[in-house]
Amino acid sequence: MLIQPLLNIAEICAQKEVNTVVLSPGSRCAHLTLAFVRHTDIQTYTIPDERSAAFIALGMAQQEASHQAKETTTSPLPLTALLCTSGTAALNYSPAIAEAFFQNIPLIVFTADRPPEWVNQQDGQTIHQQAVFQKHIKGSYQTPVDFSHPDAQWHITRVVNEAINLARQKPCGPVHINVPIREPFYPSQEEKVVFDKHVKLIEFVDHQPHWDAETWQQILNEWDDFEKKLIVVGQDYLQPDLLKVLTNLSQDYQIPIVTDIISNAQGLPNSIRYQDTFLTNLSEEEVESLRPDLLLTFGKSLISKPLKLFLRKCQFTHHWHIERNSQVPDTFQLLSKVIHSEATPFFEKLFEDLDFRNLLEGEQEDESGYYATWQKQNQQAEQFIGSYPQHPTKLTEWEVIREVMQVLPNSSLSHLANSMTVRYANLFGLPTNGATRFQEMVEVFANRGTSGIDGSNSTAFGAALRSPDKLVILITGDLAFFYDRNAFWNNYLPSNLRIILLNNHAGGIFRIIPGSRDQPELEEYFETHQALTAHHLAQEFGFEYHLVQELNDLKIVFNDFFEKSLTPKILEIETDSKTNAEFLDKFKADFYTFRSKRNLG
Repeated sequence: MLIQPLLNIAEICAQKEVNTVVLSPGSRCAHLTLAFVRHTDIQTYTIPDERSAAFIALGMAQQEASHQAKETTTSPLPLTALLCTSGTAALNYSPAIAEAFFQNIPLIVFTADRPPEWVNQQDGQTIHQQAVFQKHIKGSYQTPVDFSHPDAQWHITRVVNEAINLARQKPCGPVHINVPIREPFYPSQEEKVVFDKHVKLIEFVDHQPHWDAETWQQILNEWDDFEKKLIVVGQDYLQPDLLKVLTNLSQDYQIPIVTDIISNAQGLPNSIRYQDTFLTNLSEEEVESLRPDLLLTFGKSLISKPLKLFLRKCQFTHHWHIERNSQVPDTFQLLSKVIHSEATPFFEKLFEDLDFRNLLEGEQEDESGYYATWQKQNQQAEQFIGSYPQHPTKLTEWEVIREVMQVLPNSSLSHLANSMTVRYANLFGLPTNGATRFQEMVEVFANRGTSGIDGSNSTAFGAALRSPDKLVILITGDLAFFYDRNAFWNNYLPSNLRIILLNNHAGGIFRIIPGSRDQPELEEYFETHQALTAHHLAQEFGFEYHLVQELNDLKIVFNDFFEKSLTPKILEIETDSKTNAEFLDKFKADFYTFRSKRNLG
């Protein structure tokens, strides 16, 4: 029989803009499944593999957060929810929930459960589900197991409202609602679903921080005290308004801005994007010439290890981080000021006040040449990368990614899998490819909250479902790809999905990492060689498939690979793991020689 308090959960979700629910089949969750499926204001998907389902939901939620970041609307962020049955099904959500937690992506996670008295009683599909996600969740809630008393009904309503409000509250993140449900699970055929449109809602009103005049004047005064200023942008969404004000600030005040590939800020004119190449093997004099007096950062994690090591080595005394969240990382171990703000309003106010003051006093030039020093290093690396010759006999991942980054279509969404893929992409950076507006730039996503390989396919898949008008391009390695093959085990295969698969038949990153590359057990226990190709998978799931083993063939395939089609496409490119590592080592050594000669000259 239908239970009205459970139906009300779906109604609360609908009225609070939880408009998408990713379901996985099961009996214990049947009641909630039917409530979500039969609600006309909620879009539902059924994904049998819970681990894949959670990453697909993550990809959808990423897109909603990205859309919201581009707009100035105050309307609530549309949310995505998950629902699974009891037992180990919930545990399979854990990797995606951890990723969402560290990326500050809101997800509403419902898990159906056995009644609490049956835990530890050898009953099937029964584990300890309350607070099962522990520290990787913003909040854990449990609804009453009995629904008859008015207080229990009030409790359910309050819990669902509170959880949704918490997910949206900065810092955003996933929340968990565990729902114990007794049998029977299924209504009779005669029963009708009637949603209570007058269900109680609890609103949450967010606030934007502001600065009092004294505090802001202190920030301006301190800003003036620093001669060499450096801005570094971590992982973030594409925000055209932010890029506009950063362009003005950088150009007018000669401030270098360093951007990771996942910062979505590489469309900035003259942004520093080749730091992975030129920040290695620096002399003490070069370190000093690039060292900032003030480091100003915003966004989340950085991919670039050379950049992180350089900044830690600099030992500057002032690091300001702009962050709305309460928890602020001290990545470079020298954090001195936390500015509680979104990046866009902070930089808009800063530029407006600097511009007005300099209108009265006259603009100040960069007498130190600091901006020019960064630009010189960046341009040298860019020229070297662009003209570096390909391998004389074999196709390498280095060449493939260099080519791929040049041909990504404007306005597309690119998902970068972890391990070597995202590192290669960061080495080359993202060219503008003729884009004349920030809105036309390729937008880049990556699961860098936890940096795992386990959900790359599914996250890109979810993005393609949520953004059907955009071309979604997943660039991935073979281990990440085959690890998450269940991403395609469903009935929603999106035709706008393109997958570029770099298959070296091994975990190639272990030939790059110092330590693992020198072990005699490298090939068997670290690289874990595998002989799979994507050919049979493509046939099984309905992909158009292309295999490339030569660079010229790759360029030919790209002529129509990104064109619209009725089916998604996989482009598989086979390379050799050992050759890839040797070529990358040679590139790094050749750049060091090149720079040394340029400096001597």
